[in-house]
Amino acid sequence: MDYEGDPPPSFHRIKDMAKDVEVKGFNPGLIVLILVGGLLLVFLVGNYLLYMYAQKTLPPKKKKPVSKKKLKRERLKQGVSAPGE
Repeated sequence: MDYEGDPPPSFHRIKDMAKDVEVKGFNPGLIVLILVGGLLLVFLVGNYLLYMYAQKTLPPKKKKPVSKKKLKRERLKQGVSAPGE
């Protein structure tokens, strides 16, 4: 063989392609994906932390007062007569 020290001719193109490759850094699409994913993660974690903080610090919701008419109706359904009747 007369290819001493040199790669075969079929590999010359690969060698030339390797010379053209430059270090371009991160793919811009990857940067956008990481940025959007990070913001989404921060948003979700922040909402969860606010929810947990609100559960501990805010007083419980007050229930609506039940009207006397509804109380009377419930007692009649259960078979207990309302007082005074």
